[in-house]
Amino acid sequence: MPELIADVLVVGGGAAGMRAAIEARKQGAEVVLLSKVHPLRSHTITAHAGINGAPAGGAWQAHALDTVRAGDWLNDQDAVEVLCQEAPRAIIELDHMGALFNRDGQGHLDRRRLGGQSAPLACYVNDMTGHYILHVLYEQILKSAAKCCDEWFVTALLVDSGACRGVIALELLTGKLHALGARAVVLATGGGVRAYEPSTGSLGTTGDGVALAYRADVPLMDMEQVQFHPLGLGRNGGLASEATLGEGAHLFNKEGQRFAQAVAPGMAELAPRDLLVRAALAELEAGRGVDGALLLDARHLGKDRVMTRLPQTREVVKAFTGKDLAADPVPVRPIAHRLMGGIHTDLNGATPLPGLYAAGSCASTGAHGATRLGGNTLAEAVVFGRRAGTAAAAYAKTVAAPRGSDALLKDEERRIALALSKGKGGESDVRLREELGRLMMEKAGISRDAAGLQEAVRGVAALQGRYAQAGPRGPGGAFDGGLVAFLELGYTLEVAWAIAAAALARAESRGAHWRRDHPERNDAEWLRHTLVVRGAEGPRVEFRPVTVRQWRPERRAY
Repeated sequence: MPELIADVLVVGGGAAGMRAAIEARKQGAEVVLLSKVHPLRSHTITAHAGINGAPAGGAWQAHALDTVRAGDWLNDQDAVEVLCQEAPRAIIELDHMGALFNRDGQGHLDRRRLGGQSAPLACYVNDMTGHYILHVLYEQILKSAAKCCDEWFVTALLVDSGACRGVIALELLTGKLHALGARAVVLATGGGVRAYEPSTGSLGTTGDGVALAYRADVPLMDMEQVQFHPLGLGRNGGLASEATLGEGAHLFNKEGQRFAQAVAPGMAELAPRDLLVRAALAELEAGRGVDGALLLDARHLGKDRVMTRLPQTREVVKAFTGKDLAADPVPVRPIAHRLMGGIHTDLNGATPLPGLYAAGSCASTGAHGATRLGGNTLAEAVVFGRRAGTAAAAYAKTVAAPRGSDALLKDEERRIALALSKGKGGESDVRLREELGRLMMEKAGISRDAAGLQEAVRGVAALQGRYAQAGPRGPGGAFDGGLVAFLELGYTLEVAWAIAAAALARAESRGAHWRRDHPERNDAEWLRHTLVVRGAEGPRVEFRPVTVRQWRPERRAY
């Protein structure tokens, strides 16, 4: 029998998960926060540049219009309105919690412009904004007396009588599986960008929550929309924070030209990321790169400004390239960064499966559309995390404690035992992961066409078949990182297959989804979301209309 451990069980210890847990506790729910890493090691810590919100006295509508334009009108505008109306309050709450946001000369919250913003929207803490937000939220978790269970890895959802009633999770300390019951579950596990290699995703961004929901027949929305970032470092996944561009750094090709000025004359390097990435790719394909890279130049900012506003970025650049951001041009190249798509939810984080909620980068409310506006990641996490926590707590008051048999736990124990039995003689999951990353980058990356996407779909299906015959190298038991990595790969394969299928279905170019064989945006046929539904033979793609309210589609021009 599953043990009832919480009214609300939050899976994921990043900004969205902690914000959901804090709010659910405020509503009187007993809350458990389950995370496969310590919350202070969550991927939120990599969101350096800032958190968006209209300034006091400013109009939220300007933030909303920037968001919709960056998203190439694929955004659900009701979700955009919620995000932009509630973001200023969320920032003030973080400020009152103790986030040490930079101040201007009058003591007000300072703001910088990030990609796609027509005016400065992003409050920031130098180039460590996510780091500081993560810490203040964790302090509030401790204050709230929510129970934290670190180093627990969820392997399946407990679904009983058509509702989510908890999870099955691996306790890494003992290597034992547990059935953990809850009246409501909030997934806040981050995105699945590790389907690509290289990527800026931390090792844990393997699409866990996305795949867990998908396996429970919850649809995924806009999975084809994968954001690439122009400031990748080295060949192993480092990133120079977008704060560098917000502070005024420039991008050059080998001929000394600021190529971004040609694609976005009014914004140059502050154009939305999808435009910068395609411009960078065009320069590299035309042979105007330097050893396969372009050059990020912050020297004109001066050493003092780099040291005070970009200290962490300077250290990261040094570690990945050996260059000094204050003194040297830095080689950068486009790199996989984040998913805009994820688990389909309503504005309160509710999925179509009763009892299951999602928030943050694993969820898709429709707020981001086809390109995430720079600075909206953290805003989304705290705004929709709070809403999901509120809704989950309210739902939990309406349902009885979960009851059921041990059958699901036994099934999961058998599945993992079977995988472990194949480990020593089966194919290497490390090799499968490497092949997946290359396949997705080459066939479903920045530039796409039908032939390549068909190869991606077939290739991921083939990798799924090989994965079924593979197994982890470890023996099982306590702290078996090999078993966790193997199970994570299963999640990532599900995410990759959904991305490739949705990208093949969308026969147009829109935002981050760039089809060379369909180079124009087609609002007459494609002003609609993709929904990927799990089928017996693989992903099935359906569609739903985009919610258009205040802002009618128009041509993007910057």
